[in-house]
Amino acid sequence: MNYYEPLLLTPGPTPVPKEINHALGLPMVGHRSPDFESIAKKAFNNLKPIFGTENEVMILTSSGTSVLEASMLNIVNPDDHFVVIVSGAFGNRFKQIAETYYKNVHIYNVEWGQSIDVKEFITYLNNLNHQISAVFTQFCETSTAVLHPVGELGKALKTFNQDIYFVVDGVSCIGAVDVNLERDYIDVLVSGSQKAIMLPPGLAFVAYNDRALKRFKEVTTPRFYLNLNKYFDSLQQDSTPFTPNVGLFRAVNAYAELIHSEGFENTIKRHYIIRDGLRLALNALDLELLVEDDFASPTVTSFIPTSKDELTHIKSTLKTRFNITIAGGQGKLKGKILRIGHMGKVSPFDMLSVISTLEIILTDYRQTNYIGKGLTKFSEVIHSEA
Repeated sequence: MNYYEPLLLTPGPTPVPKEINHALGLPMVGHRSPDFESIAKKAFNNLKPIFGTENEVMILTSSGTSVLEASMLNIVNPDDHFVVIVSGAFGNRFKQIAETYYKNVHIYNVEWGQSIDVKEFITYLNNLNHQISAVFTQFCETSTAVLHPVGELGKALKTFNQDIYFVVDGVSCIGAVDVNLERDYIDVLVSGSQKAIMLPPGLAFVAYNDRALKRFKEVTTPRFYLNLNKYFDSLQQDSTPFTPNVGLFRAVNAYAELIHSEGFENTIKRHYIIRDGLRLALNALDLELLVEDDFASPTVTSFIPTSKDELTHIKSTLKTRFNITIAGGQGKLKGKILRIGHMGKVSPFDMLSVISTLEIILTDYRQTNYIGKGLTKFSEVIHSEA
């Protein structure tokens, strides 16, 4: 049987809506022209409610990793002591960036698949014999599908020491979660274009408060392309310091129109409903979930097949037989888990496709009838929220 339309359900890149693809195909304009300035001004402002900030959001033409690096180089001075929370592969990326540039890096390890315990972390800070300038963490750890309680952590850090800068990697969840820099005591929040914001890869975003903006100007760590002062200065002129991806800036505005039409609260709700239904469906298929309900991400779900052979069979059969792509594990979880992305341009009907195919695959592989079991649980959740 032929499946004409592929279904991309990785935790990024994600499917791109036709409205965004249309914006990408519009005629090119000069990136140093009034035409682009109008596009850029809208884009800088359109992202403000998505990031929960009153300041215009900086946009870099680069990958999500670039703003992980930028957030560190513009907040931490060469001799500062600071903490990186590592709970998965992307926390480890923050660690790698830190250790490339700095010598006074303190690593706080969280078991992969677990959420940070805020009280234990504050105890850890209390026991450090150094003045800490900043704390870096993931919001959603993409490799495990954990959503950390960044609001609780931000408040605790502010109570512990109001001078500490709190920097959050929101690459795999911004656009699908409720976040507010002031409420959550976040100084810098970064993200990328190819996840819940449902654009192609190629843009990276930096939201910041006024305190962070002042810090950017004070920090002496060398940087050039990633000097956020350059982006802020250009932002005041509705421009960018270096050549931007004009089409993707237009796509930001097309994305904003889609979210405005749906209503951002409804966008967030949709992601959580799909998460809840998918988790129940996977349980009904006797697939163990890696992450507990209390800190499960609304954008990606990880599950544990019964064996490595079953894992390989599920992933390859989804792709070769049904034209559905999901992701495997990363780092120490490679070969142990599978991950289904459900962010951005995703609807309950997309999940019906992957759940029904999992039922078929597992029925054949395990010689146990799973037909309808996952779909029933998923549909019950959707029905109750409709």
